[in-house]
Amino acid sequence: MTDNAIRLERTFPHPQDAVWAALTTPDLLARWWAPGDIAPAAGHRFTMDMGAWGQQSCEVLTVEPGTSISFSFAEGTLDTIITWTLKTVDGGTTLYFEHAGFNLDSPMGRQAIEGMGNGWPGLLARIDEVLVNAS
Repeated sequence: MTDNAIRLERTFPHPQDAVWAALTTPDLLARWWAPGDIAPAAGHRFTMDMGAWGQQSCEVLTVEPGTSISFSFAEGTLDTIITWTLKTVDGGTTLYFEHAGFNLDSPMGRQAIEGMGNGWPGLLARIDEVLVNAS
């Protein structure tokens, strides 16, 4: 974590199109993170069901099909932006993850970056499990 963002990098032994599907297909996304009707289309509004943390409003901001997607997350509460960028590498695909825009001047923002900073590495690791079971 640096400044008000969580940044992670993880390489998966799967082709880029498979990792892209895990990030942008509602059924696969629900299997490693949370239910949500995401679609890789700029302007698409969707909701993530974060269980005890409630329904979180989101909007896709930018898309480079098969390569990158960014979306607002928890509009009206956290007001952060999540960006996933993929790059093909020898033996698989590297995911560059950023969850940015936490308001560190608020107790909720500080609690969120700490909690999510601890949670995201484990969540991203679950993408591999989903892809192994999907193939």
